[in-house]
Amino acid sequence: MPDLFEIMQTCRSMRRLKPDPVPDELITRILEAGTSAPNGGNFQRWRFLVIKDRKIKEAVQVWYKRAFDETVGPRYLASEPPPGVSKERYLRQHEAVSYLTEHFHEAPVWIVACQEDGVAPNRASGASVYPAVQNMVLAARALGLGTTLTTRHLLYEKEAEAALGLPRGVHSYAILPIGYPMGKFGPTKRAPLAEIVYQDRWGEPYAG
Repeated sequence: MPDLFEIMQTCRSMRRLKPDPVPDELITRILEAGTSAPNGGNFQRWRFLVIKDRKIKEAVQVWYKRAFDETVGPRYLASEPPPGVSKERYLRQHEAVSYLTEHFHEAPVWIVACQEDGVAPNRASGASVYPAVQNMVLAARALGLGTTLTTRHLLYEKEAEAALGLPRGVHSYAILPIGYPMGKFGPTKRAPLAEIVYQDRWGEPYAG
């Protein structure tokens, strides 16, 4: 198994996933990694919904695809590549996003990261669930499984959460579609630290 830094530096978003079943014991290990994460006051208000039922996934995928068609897809085509990414690579990323959109419901397992945070969560609410999500992403990578953190369903939050069957006061924060990847893990492309890290004052170069 690669070490932690190698896992982080090769943890690409894997959007092309095989429909082959994933053993429950691997999903359990991923969930255990998630619940090892820090959270506010150790209150552990997170809840994780494991979805295998294709009908539920298909119901959510309707809204996921609508969000792509109306918002995400056009934004990709109209945007410049992000820092550290070539135009060619950005277009390949768009193709992968499009593939996931069409095949979202075919990922063998979803983990929906939720939180019991009442009817009106605030800006800080995600601080107690996203560390768990990242732990699960890294655990999947360590186990040779592909995933990507997606929140697109939240563009149709009410409809998607109804399709997921979430009760009042429980909100979803991310969906992790999990499966064996069709492609290979590889180095992530990011902007150099000199472009994004400051020291003491905004805009002052980091001296590290």
